[in-house]
Amino acid sequence: MKTVLFCGGLGLRLREHSERVPKPMVPVGYRPILWHVMKYYAHFGHKDFILCLGYKADVVKEYFLNYNEALSNDFVLDGNGGNGGRVELLGSDIHDWRITFADTGLHANIGQRLRVVRRYVADQDVFLANYGDVLTDAPLPELIDDFLRRDKVAAFIAVKPNYTFHVVSMRDDGLVEAIDDVRVSDLWINGGYMILRQEIFDYIGEGEELVQEPFQRLAKQDLLVGYRYQGFWAPMDTLKDHQHLESLVDTGRPTWAVWQR
Repeated sequence: MKTVLFCGGLGLRLREHSERVPKPMVPVGYRPILWHVMKYYAHFGHKDFILCLGYKADVVKEYFLNYNEALSNDFVLDGNGGNGGRVELLGSDIHDWRITFADTGLHANIGQRLRVVRRYVADQDVFLANYGDVLTDAPLPELIDDFLRRDKVAAFIAVKPNYTFHVVSMRDDGLVEAIDDVRVSDLWINGGYMILRQEIFDYIGEGEELVQEPFQRLAKQDLLVGYRYQGFWAPMDTLKDHQHLESLVDTGRPTWAVWQR
């Protein structure tokens, strides 16, 4: 299946990075978070990517155009001390990936970016889509298999918020009935990792955001699936999020790196 990745946002909450690179290109370890997202999909055999570009699109293009497998993998240098010697790669990352780079506008929302790349997934009855800055170890093949058995149009993983705040339940007169940590409440949020049928384009109007009006229409018609997932899921929206992901990389086996298992 082809995978559409949304990489064009401004990332204003990571301004110390986003003034230089788009948020999906902020490094986690020594590779951009976008690479980690793509590696997850590639691990499960989905290696045909469509990148919806916008802000600083040239940075994304240059990274992959100049990608050096030897800098990202173990290798043997045989010969003249690096001066014309032969490099024998002991591993590779992206040699069998196919990547379409699509300019989808500087200020477009997710729904409109998806509409722009419709022609690139026209040959797909079902395709995948995701944000370029959120990581998980969710069992993707199981989700896809379940979705294919259903006559639905769209699906995504629903996750618990991974930040701390309290959910308040009140009566009409303002008296509080309960106050709970969000992590033990029954609150679920959109975690991305979407599975979409071609019919999704029939539900996206001009200017509409994907998870607002279109998903609302699908929900009313019982055509939208949410897969509750309580395993690892983490966005990179803030500096604190970035530091958390870096700390996991420092362990040598970050939770989302299913390809290392």
